[in-house]
Amino acid sequence: MQFQEVVEAEGHLIDSHVMEDIFDKVVEHNARFEVEQFRIGRTNSEASYLRLKVEAPDEGALQHLLEELLGLGCAPVESGDAVLRRVERDRCAPEDFYSTTNHRTSVRYGQKWIEVENQRMDAMIVVREGRALCRRLRDLRCGDEIVAGLRGIRVIPESKERDRLAFAFMSNGISSERQVETAVRQTAALVRHAIAQKHKVVAVAGPVVVHTGGAPGLASLIRAGSVHALLAGNALGVHDVEAALFGTSLGVRLSDGRQEEHGHRNHMRAINAIYHAGSVRQAVEAGCLRSGILYECVQAGAPFVLAGSLRDDGPLPDTITDMNCAQDAYAEQLKGAGLVLCLGSMLHSIATGNMLPSWVKIVCVDINPAVATKVSDRGTGQAVGVVADVGLFLDLLSKALA
Repeated sequence: MQFQEVVEAEGHLIDSHVMEDIFDKVVEHNARFEVEQFRIGRTNSEASYLRLKVEAPDEGALQHLLEELLGLGCAPVESGDAVLRRVERDRCAPEDFYSTTNHRTSVRYGQKWIEVENQRMDAMIVVREGRALCRRLRDLRCGDEIVAGLRGIRVIPESKERDRLAFAFMSNGISSERQVETAVRQTAALVRHAIAQKHKVVAVAGPVVVHTGGAPGLASLIRAGSVHALLAGNALGVHDVEAALFGTSLGVRLSDGRQEEHGHRNHMRAINAIYHAGSVRQAVEAGCLRSGILYECVQAGAPFVLAGSLRDDGPLPDTITDMNCAQDAYAEQLKGAGLVLCLGSMLHSIATGNMLPSWVKIVCVDINPAVATKVSDRGTGQAVGVVADVGLFLDLLSKALA
């Protein structure tokens, strides 16, 4: 094997299983490795260091291996500055553009390492005036200088910090056997920790929150200042207003679970009422809307974003029907987030996970364990799944944080 490269990695390599992942990746690519240096951290805060020589049968195999290793935080030692290429047309990147992960990333520019801002997955890195920023493909403009290839890039995967709050909870992954009360207590601790660190707690909610009777719990969290922003779809807003105005959700009475006579039209009556008022905020100010999740958002000054879809009825006047604008609005509210609660929505949970850096913790609550699994499988490795009825979870969480 004549094609070789010396790479290095630093961090909590053992307890986060990064080192074994690096070794496995080399073997998977039919390559070989030789450990040139390994230094183990002697305290909780001290990082370990690994220097490794890898050999592959051809140049293409080596480059592919280096790309895989980079995502594990293993970068070439002699890399030099990052290669920059100029964008020739709006929204058109050079073929060898570097596509980001959601992990902390630095690029070498002017013989100095600079940290990439606005970290997210599946973006390009634009270098400008000594700064490096993640930018989506659709936001590239002619003249931008973007990072290409694999040289001059460092990725630092999020490690299992041994002295971090609720470490055991975050390391347990997805389990249908986790006791709901235990998950609630640990989630409440994460909420308190995020608030103590002056980070935002953001809720991502689906309409099942209303259907399962979880609206009072979520409304209580917003009212108490434990949730600072709400991301949802049109359906959550519609059924929340329906429940507030008519006591039904999808025409079913929330009080006793029985079908309301002519209740099938209640969600349309709810949309109509908001249109008469002009918007959700105007409905609250006029006294038309006096309870519910959106009501508490308005009262608490907590921003909410409702993203539209093809199947929406109405939609509500507040719903953003342009998907690009809705994505931008979600991303804006996720700035400064320290914890995200994903509550009964596969679509919006996955979308939100794709926008977040890996150091923002996610608790994904759903009765279907596949939802939390899919969120994690799509690159959001920091997600913890709680398999439970979302209505029960929110009721218990609001009481735990009361």
